Amino acid sequence: MSGIATRQNIINKSLQLFSVKGYFNTSINDILQVTDLTKGGLYGHFDSKEDVWYAVYDEAALIWKGIVFRDVKNISDPLERLEKVISNHLKNYIGGRVFKGGCFFLNSMIELAGQSSVMCHHVSKGYKQFSRLFLAWLKEADQKDLLRKDLHLEEISNFILVTLNGAAALYTSGTNAAILDQTMNQLHSFIEQLRK
Repeated sequence: MSGIATRQNIINKSLQLFSVKGYFNTSINDILQVTDLTKGGLYGHFDSKEDVWYAVYDEAALIWKGIVFRDVKNISDPLERLEKVISNHLKNYIGGRVFKGGCFFLNSMIELAGQSSVMCHHVSKGYKQFSRLFLAWLKEADQKDLLRKDLHLEEISNFILVTLNGAAALYTSGTNAAILDQTMNQLHSFIEQLRK
């Protein structure tokens, strides 16, 4: 196996471990066992378990983006774009059970809070970027005169993000698809009420 393939194998196998067991409950020996590497083989690619986690985070983000932003690029109406991302996130990412343990990012945020402020901040930064994207689309809708007046767009973008995370947490705890459908329907109604 080439060096690039070995590194990718470490990332892929560690992603599943971190998703199911969490960062702190995953040991270096767990990673060695699933990758069939020696410590020297692992440390030839990563300096530490934390370095592995950052590479795993980047891989998880690529997977998530590929799912959540599928068929979004050519939607000209920013509110329809927002609804498509919400639908993709809930149905195809959360409902698709992409990672065995549920949403990698939500699980990481919960586990790392109070344990590693630096790693937790890294996850939080991703959530803030997602919320800022919602805000940008809402501002675009406002500039296109699609929205009612006097809306607090930043509060709305944060509300959508919180709602998506709440649905992810509830779904993961019981895998009841109705939670995702209800959340999608409620957010659809909410977004339609923003329109003029």
